[in-house]
Amino acid sequence: MFRKILAAIDRSPNGNAVFDEALALAKATKASLMLLHILSGEEKDSPQTPTLLTLEYHPLHGELLEDYWKQWQSYEEQGFKLLRAYTEQATNAGVSTEFTQNSGNPSRNICEVAQGWGADLIVIGRRGHSGLNELILGSVSNYVFHHAPCSVHVVYAPFSLKSEVPILNEAQVVH
Repeated sequence: MFRKILAAIDRSPNGNAVFDEALALAKATKASLMLLHILSGEEKDSPQTPTLLTLEYHPLHGELLEDYWKQWQSYEEQGFKLLRAYTEQATNAGVSTEFTQNSGNPSRNICEVAQGWGADLIVIGRRGHSGLNELILGSVSNYVFHHAPCSVHVVYAPFSLKSEVPILNEAQVVH
């Protein structure tokens, strides 16, 4: 059925769910697993690039760039640690696993890696954006679903959205 499964993971609870689902599918089908993490400004907790307007007039712009570079290196290393931990877990489960970490546009990167590696299936998470949010922020899973060179399995883990939904107490509820 599936020989090569690409799991596009990030550092969110959805990333954990994607890994778990991809590992279960790889074990069930005796497939190889490729773990992919994309370094991107779209990922939560990624370092934010100082803007050129800020740097042009800021007397400490060299320090700002140096601080950004240190943050980026830490972000990159955290990604590698995550990939190594998942790879060890999958290997211990008897699944042939490798990983790669790229930077750039997550949507296109996932499709390109799947094409180059010859993936039969992409396992990807969904953040739950819809409507205007999806239009403005874009949807990696939607892009991959429509442009992938193979089948796509979208994992939706709604538990990660709980922190984004405001909890109203009884006094705030309008009757």
